[in-house]
Amino acid sequence: MTIAWEAAGGGAEKVLFIQGAGVPGAGWKPQLAGLSDRFHCASFDNRGTGKSRRADGAFTIDDWRADALEVLDALGWERAHVVGHSLGGLVAQSLALEARARVASLTLMCTFHRGAEASRLSPWIVWTGLRTYVGTRSMRRRAFLEILLSPAERAARASALDDYAAELAPLFGRDLGDPAAIAMKQLGAAAKHDVRARLAELADVPTLVVSGAHDRLALPAFGRALAAAIPGARFVECDAAHGLPITRADETNRLVAEHVQSARG
Repeated sequence: MTIAWEAAGGGAEKVLFIQGAGVPGAGWKPQLAGLSDRFHCASFDNRGTGKSRRADGAFTIDDWRADALEVLDALGWERAHVVGHSLGGLVAQSLALEARARVASLTLMCTFHRGAEASRLSPWIVWTGLRTYVGTRSMRRRAFLEILLSPAERAARASALDDYAAELAPLFGRDLGDPAAIAMKQLGAAAKHDVRARLAELADVPTLVVSGAHDRLALPAFGRALAAAIPGARFVECDAAHGLPITRADETNRLVAEHVQSARG
């Protein structure tokens, strides 16, 4: 086994959580803690993060999907409800398209239907991204928190942003002031991924798309477009930014639980 995973809970309904760029499976700890009393939940370290295999050379969303399938097989799960955040949402879509029998439902959070959306060079992305690499560690942490937190959330924590960054560090497997080396390679893997023409094939997959109203990385417009392209998909917009599963953990857990319950009929 070359992909490290963690499971919690039990029960008939299985839920697989897939993280985005540069984040290990630990980023889903609020969900495993909050949902394992009802469902059998699992998350994993994407290749190149946490305890999983090194990501030598280039790789693609297809490789990332193969890793997710490897985890499902290791768990002995024939089928699971799949939750993907950010680039993990692309992997979740690929999993449903290429291994339909393994996917009971989709919850797609803060994501898009083509990887180019994630690597677009808007002025805000260029400026904020640059600031996560330069300056003092405290400055880099604060730049990263601008991606995760809404303006109101940052204002509420303005006097203790470094303390909050330290609190989040275990979920990201690193100090937030230290850039994740694998992130650029993961963005490269996603850049050419575009399944817009195939999304109608997911008509029989119960799908929930969730965006953060203040997400400037995965804009709410991208979530609306994704939901509109999947017949029957439901779209929800939350008062959050890109860190929605962490900063709005209770709301995220409620949405996932309701969707899983609905999808199982």
